[in-house]
Amino acid sequence: MSARPADPSRTRTLEGVLWMLASGVSFVGVTGIVRHLGTDIPAAQGAFLRFAFGALFLLPTLVPVLRQGVPLATLKLYGLRGAFHTAAVIFWFFAMARIPVAEVTAIGYLNPVLVTVGAALFFSERLALRRILAVAVALVGALIVLRPGLRELSAGHLAQLCAATLFAGSYLLARRLSDVAGAGAIVAMMSATVTLGLLPFALLVWVPVGADQLLWLALVAVFATAGHYCMTRAFGAAPLTVTQPVTFLQLLWATLLGALAFGERVDPFVLLGGGIIISAISYITWRESVLKRRASAVALANT
Repeated sequence: MSARPADPSRTRTLEGVLWMLASGVSFVGVTGIVRHLGTDIPAAQGAFLRFAFGALFLLPTLVPVLRQGVPLATLKLYGLRGAFHTAAVIFWFFAMARIPVAEVTAIGYLNPVLVTVGAALFFSERLALRRILAVAVALVGALIVLRPGLRELSAGHLAQLCAATLFAGSYLLARRLSDVAGAGAIVAMMSATVTLGLLPFALLVWVPVGADQLLWLALVAVFATAGHYCMTRAFGAAPLTVTQPVTFLQLLWATLLGALAFGERVDPFVLLGGGIIISAISYITWRESVLKRRASAVALANT
């Protein structure tokens, strides 16, 4: 009896899941290294060095973009996105050195929720009742993670909330840029503008850096680049409805990392709240996928 041929859709789904798993591990590697470096390097300086290494990696992509020239209107969008991302990474580096890895990861899950709200406010995207309820559920998850009133919120918690909000603004601008520029150009210009944006802040607080610290920050850039690459491959292999729930595993990896490497307490409220947030995000992603399929079906029927 001949073997049944493999289902190509299942193969691609598994590929997407594996790429997303690799992306999550890479980003946890980023948070682990920044946590390891602690507060010895000021947040702005650490962020600048990380992005400077990233800019070097992306130089082959950046040079052709600059040679072709960038229209003034597009350049303004690049600059505005760079400003949002610059502030976001400073807040993120500050938070990462001060609160548990799992909490940084869980609060960071608010980012796509804030993108959904921002798209409705600034791009006039329709925010249906189901999506509003999903956003509300995600905010409940965030309250479970933070538990304001039941414990004291530190500067690190507030910094990570600021980071999530500013990252959302950066991604919304990236969505606008995607109408006029390619993905490679957008990533390369972000790296360049953020590096330049971080430079004056880094110089204000600059402290001597050892060779081992530079190596760690170079490794941060490697893990971050790998994380974005794996995420892109995951999106190309499988739909978001498949890959989005996999991101919840990133919280589990972060929790294990915090407990095993840094002796951080495993907080069940962080796991519960993070799970609620990612469930809401997965629902929003699923609904958008359903609506897109319906729109495609209607368009096909009308041709």
